[in-house]
Formats: sequence, structure tokens, C-alpha cells
Amino acid sequence: MNHDAFELGLDDINNAGVYSVGNQDIGPLSAAMRDAGLRVTTIDLHGCNDKRTLLARIAAQLDFPQSFGGNWDALSDSLRDLSWLQANGYALFFSDADGLREGAEKDFDTFLDVLADASDAWTEQNVPFWAFVALHE
Repeated sequence: MNHDAFELGLDDINNAGVYSVGNQDIGPLSAAMRDAGLRVTTIDLHGCNDKRTLLARIAAQLDFPQSFGGNWDALSDSLRDLSWLQANGYALFFSDADGLREGAEKDFDTFLDVLADASDAWTEQNVPFWAFVALHE
């Protein structure tokens, strides 16, 4: 499957944002994002059912600075910066997010809000920032 099947319109930065996908969609979407010249990172959330684990996994995969504060504000700040990961744009894939959604619904919703805010901030700088959260449903 190519990105056209997802009808994302990769050529329009205003389409960047947060999307729910299935785990099986990560491979084809990752390829499309790489083809579009974006930095692609996949963060495995299997077994992640709390905020602390979520933040630790994101920080590790995105190589956050040691000064990362481990809270929502720090996550927001870090996702809006990413100066240590120079790129023309970003595509983050969060696989197996069902455990987080089921185990910490409020944190899951906050996480989605942080991703959306980061995408909006990058769009204002004319840099695409896509986040794909893979769920079974």
C-alpha cells in the first residue's frame, strides 16, 4: 500500500497532524514518509500502560537531552524543538498503543493533545510533523 491509498496528501503541510492507524499500516506509511524526505522514528508502545513508561520510551527513541524533565510540559517542549535531530520534517510512529489507551485513558488523551500541539507548532514553521498512533481498533 502506498501513501496515496491513505489519502494523506503528503504534498500539503497543512495535512500534517495526528492520525490513528493500524499496526499493519506502519510499514507502508513509514516508507512513504521516508520517500517524502522526512525523518521517520518508530516508538514501540507494547506493554506501555502508564505515563512514566511512555515518556521514557519517547525520550529514549528520540534521544532527548539528559535535561528532559519527564513530564508533559517537557515532552511538549522537546517535541517542538528537536534541534538535535535536524530534518526537513518528522514522522513519528507509535506502535501498539492500545495498552496505554486502556491503562491510562486520561494520559493517552493528553499524549494526543501534546502531539497535536507539536504538529501545529511545526506547521507554523513550515515543517511537517506527522504522528501516527497505531491501535487495533
